[in-house]
Amino acid sequence: MSSLRFVTSNLLNGMSLADGTVDVDRMVKSLTALQPDVLGLQEVDRFQHRSAMCDHTEAIAKAIPGASWRFVPALIGEPGKTWRPATDDDAASGHDLPSVPSSSAAFGTGLVTTLPVREWHVVRVQPFPLRAPVFIPGANSLLMIDDEPRVCLAAVVEFEGRTMTVAATHASFVPGWNVKQLRAMRRALVQLPAPRILLGDLNLPAPLPAKVMGWRPLASGHATFPSPSPKMQLDHVLLDDPGARLDGMWRSQAHLLDFSDHRAVSVDYMSGYTPSNISR
Repeated sequence: MSSLRFVTSNLLNGMSLADGTVDVDRMVKSLTALQPDVLGLQEVDRFQHRSAMCDHTEAIAKAIPGASWRFVPALIGEPGKTWRPATDDDAASGHDLPSVPSSSAAFGTGLVTTLPVREWHVVRVQPFPLRAPVFIPGANSLLMIDDEPRVCLAAVVEFEGRTMTVAATHASFVPGWNVKQLRAMRRALVQLPAPRILLGDLNLPAPLPAKVMGWRPLASGHATFPSPSPKMQLDHVLLDDPGARLDGMWRSQAHLLDFSDHRAVSVDYMSGYTPSNISR
């Protein structure tokens, strides 16, 4: 028997709702305490003045023994201020990539895993072309803002002698447009080895993401936003497993962290388990 833990977390650039500050050590300790084998990260900062000028994906990965990692920018600059859409020519950062200059302020998606990685893949999807309203929980109001470009970051990994694909993303907040983005991501992900697992803040309440993707929801019934008193589930873990190669038991839960406006979600996979051999 073997097990895996998948975790998805929207970082809100590491900011705590309680004190409005970013404490990188606090963020790292909160996430590593969840003991993830695969960790999908959204709203991730790299070298931003607002968040301690560090690469947050790197800081988290270095606290997880044996972890491989990537951060891929969705935009260059600072959200809400001056920025431009990132392209494939903008440097990603990772455990096996050249160092990135500390002047390369970026915002995007990260993926950390303790599983051996064979390949990394990036899927970019376009933002909604017009300004759109977004709900601000603290102010209990709507704000018209520009949508941002989005990234789906995938890794082909090895587990139990075979390959599988794990991916992390953050879909648009614009209803309908996020559906279009998820369908584009699905078209790209199904070209990679199955089973496939997608983790992320999909900005769609359950059960819509599973219906859009046609994939199995692994973390149903967990309200995640806005933390600490969530009303809806925006953070999801979805499985595409033709042939049922990941045949075992799945358990999920949501975690209130001491930063972010989202709760993290974890999903535990236990191979070889059946209802008759689970310890009680």
